[in-house]
Amino acid sequence: MEAFFRTHRYLVEHVNAPVRRVLMDEIDWSRRMIGIKGTRGIGKTTFLLQYAKENFDVDDQQCLYVNMNNFYFQGRGIADFAGEFYHRGGRVLLIDQVFKQPDWSAELRKCYDLYPGLKIVFTGSSVMRLKEENPELNGIVDSYNLRGFSFREFLNLLTGSSFTPYSLDEILADHQHIVKKILPYVSPRQHFQDYIHHGFYPFFQERRNYSENLLKTMNMMTEVDILLIKQIDLKYLTKIKKLFYQLAEQGPKAPNVSKLAESIETSRATVMNYIKYLTDARLLNMIYPAGEEFPKKPSKVMLHNSNLLYAIYPIHVERQTAMETFFVNSLWKDHKVNQTGHDQTFLVDERLKFRVCDAQARSKPRMQPDVIYARYNTEVGQDNQIPLWLLGFLY
Repeated sequence: MEAFFRTHRYLVEHVNAPVRRVLMDEIDWSRRMIGIKGTRGIGKTTFLLQYAKENFDVDDQQCLYVNMNNFYFQGRGIADFAGEFYHRGGRVLLIDQVFKQPDWSAELRKCYDLYPGLKIVFTGSSVMRLKEENPELNGIVDSYNLRGFSFREFLNLLTGSSFTPYSLDEILADHQHIVKKILPYVSPRQHFQDYIHHGFYPFFQERRNYSENLLKTMNMMTEVDILLIKQIDLKYLTKIKKLFYQLAEQGPKAPNVSKLAESIETSRATVMNYIKYLTDARLLNMIYPAGEEFPKKPSKVMLHNSNLLYAIYPIHVERQTAMETFFVNSLWKDHKVNQTGHDQTFLVDERLKFRVCDAQARSKPRMQPDVIYARYNTEVGQDNQIPLWLLGFLY
């Protein structure tokens, strides 16, 4: 146990969290069982350590961070370890990568039942369906999603600013006034393309090639997260990767499921399941007409965030595609995005029509009063025309 406390102390002392994530204030920390999901590279470990740093002295042994990657846990269950920690006075156990432990959900349930004074905060892959696939956790776990950096967080980090988020209703009602609060301090347009290219994943701060690092992370999402958690045989990995690449290459449109099934030599139903797994892994987004959802075929499949576009197919990234990908990704956290009958129009929360367009395009779209135009290549807006970058301030 002392070795774990030494590791905890070192990690907390050396944690580097230059941006405080919004999720830190959204979680109900009074709950006894808290699950934090997110994709690889999104900062889940840093998030746990930052929580420990904010709430406990580094030498306070009431809080302990452990990682299930440690081979020690191959011979000892979570509940057994948690019991020893609890009886030594431990009260908050932070468990990283919980899915690496066999029977992890049953072990967590045992902890909940046996140690009423113990709080457990654990992290897992976005592929995990905590309540649907683990009924023993129903009613005892609060689940949250940690996302990549928003454009606001990216700006704060690069410029030393402390801009706060705005709700979608606040942006739509008062975007001109909000922009006037931001522009005197920073030029969003100067940093926007950098964010589109490499700002979503926190590891852009590391001194390594970002695209190569992202490709490695994407491979780990498919090779470990999807295969391990969904218990898919390794021989099907090449099919999943090939499907993902073909969907990325064809751009945002309705998938031809029959053609994809023929290409990777599997059934239509399996193709749809693979697309769902890739969506759960936060590699894809499926856009449906209002009122429809999986397992129906989506009207459009897009990459989950714009950084993925440049990692997979950097030479042929279309500007409009990157901007629409940013739009959907920014709204995805708290809003529902559907496709309308018009291919270029999105329906948000089943009430707001949006179009993403270039403010400097030679051919201007005919403005419709019932449509909100999210425009790029501009820093300002007016009336129902808002600057697209401002949607990066939603969290």
